[in-house]
Amino acid sequence: MQFRRLMRAGCLRLGNLLNQTELARDTGIPRATVQRYLDLLEISYQLVQLEPYSVNRTKRLIKSPKLYWTDTGLSLHLGDQEGPTGAHFENLVFCALLAWRDAEPARPSVLYWRTAGGEEVDFVVETRGKLLAVEAKATPRPTHRDARHLRSFLDEYGKTAHGALLLHTGATTEWLSEGVLSAPWWRVL
Repeated sequence: MQFRRLMRAGCLRLGNLLNQTELARDTGIPRATVQRYLDLLEISYQLVQLEPYSVNRTKRLIKSPKLYWTDTGLSLHLGDQEGPTGAHFENLVFCALLAWRDAEPARPSVLYWRTAGGEEVDFVVETRGKLLAVEAKATPRPTHRDARHLRSFLDEYGKTAHGALLLHTGATTEWLSEGVLSAPWWRVL
């Protein structure tokens, strides 16, 4: 029962920063046991901890990872939720990015970006020193406002960033701003 309770709590924190102490407190499971359970879920390819992007590779090891499941449907079921949310769409895009990454010979890194001020980009694809920012929005018609964190990322990383991609549930492809392309997720991934 403890293991199932931890899985449910993890599903309800889909796409959020992983805080093992908080998980332990909320589930009533000792922190050391939470860590072992999370390790077991990750080793068995049920769970993925997404590391943060930082130019300084040492900081990547220190900052908190985000929590995702390798099976979005299982996450929805274990979380006992009535229907998919934006976090489930983000998880679906993440799984597609992992499948693409694993098929690439150069094996790019997939990370996330977050500032101290709270700006966040869902995914940063890093390959051969170049960056692509990817945001997943569960909306059929994204707006310029949906791309504001992508623009902040592009401003911060300049020429290192090739551009930004906002993936959505609609059917149109359009430029939201300079360097930010909005496209249906099913056309890209």
